[in-house]
Amino acid sequence: MKTNKWIIGIFALMMLMACGEKHDGHDHEGENHEHEKELQEKKGHDHEHEADEIVFTHEQAKMCGLTTETVQPSSFHAVIHTSGMVQAQQGDEQTIVATASGILHFNRTAITEGSPVGKGESIASISSKNIQDGDPGMKARFAYEAAEKEFRRAERLVADNIISTKQYEQARLNYETAKATYQGYAGGMTQGGITVSAPISGYVKTRLVAHGEYVAVGQPIAVVAQNRRLQLRADVPESGWGQLSQIQGANFKMSYDDEIHMMSKLNGRLLSYGKALDAASVYIPVTFEFDNIGNIIPGAYAEVYLLTVARPGVISVPLSALTEEQGLKFVYIQTGKEVYHKREVKTGQDDGNRIEIVNGLKAGDKVVTKGAYQLRLASSTAAIPDHGHSH
Repeated sequence: MKTNKWIIGIFALMMLMACGEKHDGHDHEGENHEHEKELQEKKGHDHEHEADEIVFTHEQAKMCGLTTETVQPSSFHAVIHTSGMVQAQQGDEQTIVATASGILHFNRTAITEGSPVGKGESIASISSKNIQDGDPGMKARFAYEAAEKEFRRAERLVADNIISTKQYEQARLNYETAKATYQGYAGGMTQGGITVSAPISGYVKTRLVAHGEYVAVGQPIAVVAQNRRLQLRADVPESGWGQLSQIQGANFKMSYDDEIHMMSKLNGRLLSYGKALDAASVYIPVTFEFDNIGNIIPGAYAEVYLLTVARPGVISVPLSALTEEQGLKFVYIQTGKEVYHKREVKTGQDDGNRIEIVNGLKAGDKVVTKGAYQLRLASSTAAIPDHGHSH
């Protein structure tokens, strides 16, 4: 009986030990599962961090000409955005007119709009041969020679008191008149007719007659322009009247290209602005003048950015730094040697060259100013990280 009690006690102890081991096994299995869950969550966070990064190597950046700019608050002008037109400055254009009546022949068949001409250069001749009135140059020469003979004769006669002083003065007046007329033709008389010369150096802006066409004395033949200085006329709506007195400069972009021209770099200055509205228009003219750098065409339209009051402490970036997706605007920030991040920004006014950043950037950020489009392509074609895992 005593032996049976010992056997039962040993069996109970063995059962308790077995249950304890089973319980400990369940605890370790739970701990392992929790640890695995934490590792998976950490791995997911790492994948999310990597997905936000754009790796762009030094070689890639060099190939696309990528450049950056460190953001620093600075002065930025308020802007009146409007349109305008470039026009020639008064006095920089002169009209060539016919000095005689007859058939006009251009000396060069290539005399067309844009042809360069020099001051005093002969560009055409006017011939009156085979025309009823005859050659005016020859007629002036004959009249001059006849008037000269009559005047010399009058000098001798008045000395001998044969004619009166009044008759002598009349002969002298006829001579001086004929001489002036002849000299006006003489300088340009050639075998081909009367020469027509350019009054200034420049280029032919407009050719008004055709080769071989009949012209009358005083008829416009062509317009020669120098365009050393040009004018920009901007049309400001009446809502901008209160800001006109604050205008300090302007930037503009011609309708035929995307280059931004700045008055500050063209020796430009504000000439005037309108003080009243025209009855036929709701716009107020603002006029600048500037140096012609050779690639600005008078008569062409322009997009104009009038610069008014300067505001300090404004963050701005070049317009080339911006990209747009679904109506939102982004810039790319360099955060490492070959690492970039895309960041959404809120923008304000732009002056055609730079744009104000209202929110999204701070001083010290290194913004990509050239190559943003290539970074956008790189981010959109990057492989999507694998977030799954197997058990």
